[in-house]
Amino acid sequence: MEFIAALQDRVTSWSDDLEPSDAELNAIEAEMPIITAEVELLNALIVLLDQPPTQIHSRRIRRAHRKVMAAHREAANRAAGAQVSGDAA
Repeated sequence: MEFIAALQDRVTSWSDDLEPSDAELNAIEAEMPIITAEVELLNALIVLLDQPPTQIHSRRIRRAHRKVMAAHREAANRAAGAQVSGDAA
């Protein structure tokens, strides 16, 4: 019986650089309302894959669309506010 041994190093070596930086975590946190709203919209659309739409489904999808738009609007306003406040000093 012949044993097979790994002749190469691991493809991805483990180091502390694999963890997200604080800036990356802050960016994810800032985008979390958008992500949550888009997941809710996706869930509302998934429900319709195997059943005909009803008035309740239509309301749920419209509400989810409004939440996505509001989350994008808030993110854009935050980004514009951060740029304007730094320039207007």
